[in-house]
Amino acid sequence: MAPIKVLVTGGTGFVGTAIIKAFLSLPNPSQYAITALDINPPSPGTQSFSQVRYVRGNVLQREDLKKVFEEARPHVVVHTVGVYHTGPERYSLKGKGWETVFEVNVEGTRNVVDMSKEAGVRALVYTSSVTVLLDELDEDFRNADETWPTGRATTSYGRSKAIAEDLVLAANKPDFATCSLRPCVIFGPNDPATIPIIHGCIIKGETPFILGDNNNLQDYVYVGNVADAHVLAVRNLLNSCTAAGEAFFITNGEPVSARDICISIWKEFDHVPPFQITIPSGLAWWMGLGSEWWSWVSGTQGTFSRGVILDATKDRYVSISKAKRVLGYVPRVSLPDAFRISCQYFKQKFKDQERK
Repeated sequence: MAPIKVLVTGGTGFVGTAIIKAFLSLPNPSQYAITALDINPPSPGTQSFSQVRYVRGNVLQREDLKKVFEEARPHVVVHTVGVYHTGPERYSLKGKGWETVFEVNVEGTRNVVDMSKEAGVRALVYTSSVTVLLDELDEDFRNADETWPTGRATTSYGRSKAIAEDLVLAANKPDFATCSLRPCVIFGPNDPATIPIIHGCIIKGETPFILGDNNNLQDYVYVGNVADAHVLAVRNLLNSCTAAGEAFFITNGEPVSARDICISIWKEFDHVPPFQITIPSGLAWWMGLGSEWWSWVSGTQGTFSRGVILDATKDRYVSISKAKRVLGYVPRVSLPDAFRISCQYFKQKFKDQERK
């Protein structure tokens, strides 16, 4: 039987690499022939695979995409390309960064969908984000599910992902099945954001500070579990197609407080906060506003902003019942194990950097 041809956009990125690894870890990996499309080749320190064909291309360049699709002739596309910002910049709705986020996340997705239809692709799985719902920052979200309405996000990332997701799901047809996966905060070995940012609090001396009452719960997900969900979605769209036209939240199913996550990570780096100071959420909000003002006056970017405070002090967790029921998704790696695995990777990475 001829292999199923899979094109993974963003195939050298954090999530894209994990998805490719998940396909190659299946009992019969030769069932899939994988092409990884990315604007960059695999970088030093990232994993690449001899069985995978790597090609350069930009999702914003339709001619690039057309050439890749004509050569790869994929049956399935897994579209992971996306741009996001961390820190205070994540909450800005103005400036050049905002334009880039919308250009890549919306127009890039539109191009991938259009080229997929032109090339006769049978199925497309889109890596969306839980932020399509949860980035309505003033609100709490407790055990939210996919019936909750999106389109109210107050960040550029959340808005752009919601628009792109709508494009993908609207394209669903009997001969072109599409679905959207909405992972929450993703972490793992070689994680570009979550672990480094939380570890960075040790260096900055920020670990003693507790924002809010620490009773609000939030979701996190291990990158390997996210990759498993993508493989399940591909197999569903090629077989039963019960996921066609649907969106699914993907988390570890273990909501915890942001403080507990930080303590768990700091512990792996042998750090215990020397003392603790609780800052009420109302006061923290005003501190965030003051930090924004100082950043504007000084021209330097501070750690805090009102967006950061709201993100840290609101409930932000969802239900994965639909993903379990339709996709058969079960998180294989628990949060404690995932943090241990991830931090071991970074401890070794930091040691290697010190030796250089």
